[in-house]
Amino acid sequence: MSDDDDLADLEAALDADQHAPTDHVTGIETPDHAPTWDEFIDGWDLFRDPVLAGGIAGLVLGLLSVYIVLRRMVFVSASVTQAAGFGVAASFYLGARMGWSFDPTWGATAMALVTAALVAPDPRRLGLSREMVLGLTFAMFSGLTVLASARMPQEAHDVQAILFGTAVVVSPEDLERLAAAAAGVLALHLWWFRGFTFASFDPLAARVQGLPVRLLDLVLVLTIGVMVGESARTLGALPAFALSTLPGVAAVLLARGPLWVSYALASLIGAAAGAGGYVVAFFLELPVGATQAACAGAAVLAAIVVRGAASLVRSSVGPAQGAL
Repeated sequence: MSDDDDLADLEAALDADQHAPTDHVTGIETPDHAPTWDEFIDGWDLFRDPVLAGGIAGLVLGLLSVYIVLRRMVFVSASVTQAAGFGVAASFYLGARMGWSFDPTWGATAMALVTAALVAPDPRRLGLSREMVLGLTFAMFSGLTVLASARMPQEAHDVQAILFGTAVVVSPEDLERLAAAAAGVLALHLWWFRGFTFASFDPLAARVQGLPVRLLDLVLVLTIGVMVGESARTLGALPAFALSTLPGVAAVLLARGPLWVSYALASLIGAAAGAGGYVVAFFLELPVGATQAACAGAAVLAAIVVRGAASLVRSSVGPAQGAL
């Protein structure tokens, strides 16, 4: 073989290597074919923890989302989620700039709890409406998160991965913390279910019955803060906010009968969006957190379609029965 042939072979090999698909995050070459079920099953040891984390977070956040939606507390969830995101960014900032070793998990949870405690009391004594306080906290923590991220470009990717849920791996420690928080919140809400619902949807009657409405409201907001904070650190702020609002919207549109049906349906929708969103992201090669949020949004769209179709059926059946 001539030197010209050798050179041509080398150039062809280099050209093929240069055009091979590459994961720009890890720098590892990726296969040029769509992922398959066999690959998902083979990598289950890696995917198990994030799938479980998504399902657990979606289950409990879905339950809480009914309170958030029916009590018009969506901005509470948004503010607490944004505060948790700032807690993550601040933890990285303190570690990068001041050398303090601070776990972002505790930063997210601490800021979520502080914000929940701030927005829980009635702000009218200070001449402010709840919407003013929530708007202030949401805008302030959004700006501070961006500023903290801008001051540490080396860690910006890690912060963005946590905020928007682009990370595809959940550590066993994060899963254990999330599961423990979810178990505690779920147990408390099942135990105090009648009190929470009574105080939330008929506070006047609850006070007449002697229920501690203010305490129940405070505990409700604090449990939202705990769960949102843990979920934001483990899954990302974007999916944590989506799973804490959208399942409740879908459940309220679909559920009929006793109130507990809405809670059960919202929990199922949240778990399906959290766990199923990860699976969909794997096969479509999409960002995990955005896919989980999109799956929750798709549930709302499906609920709107079902609700509209049911209304059309009732409106068409009613005149027909009257004619008979």
